[in-house]
Amino acid sequence: MEPITAAIVGSQALGGVMSFKGQRAAAKAAAQVAEYNAQVAENEAILLARAKRDEEANLRRQSERLKGAQRTATAASAIQMSGSPLMALADTYYATESDAARLRYAGDIEQVQKIAEADLSRIQGYARSQALKTQAYASLLGDVASTYSTYKAIG
Repeated sequence: MEPITAAIVGSQALGGVMSFKGQRAAAKAAAQVAEYNAQVAENEAILLARAKRDEEANLRRQSERLKGAQRTATAASAIQMSGSPLMALADTYYATESDAARLRYAGDIEQVQKIAEADLSRIQGYARSQALKTQAYASLLGDVASTYSTYKAIG
């Protein structure tokens, strides 16, 4: 084989290999980006849970202040803690528990959404990575065929 023919065929083959390696690197990068995005979503789920826990604690503190004010007002009026004052205190307690339950439920929904987002990111990253790998092999096979055709045409 002549040196020029060898150089042409070699450079074409080298280009095909470099293209293959680049596409394989892109596949790996796609998987890494997806994993990063999934971890971000999981971290957001943790932060959302903490925020809801803090919000519930704040709700309970405010409720305790309200119950204290109700007791103080009842005591200042020199009446017994029964009847309407007791019902008002009970309503405060039940309203607090109802609000706290709603906060926990909303927090659970937000966490489930973030976990689903993380799972979806991983699935999409895997699919993208596999598609890029398949494309890399298809490109390599096409380059091999092209290199062979070039070799036959020149050689």
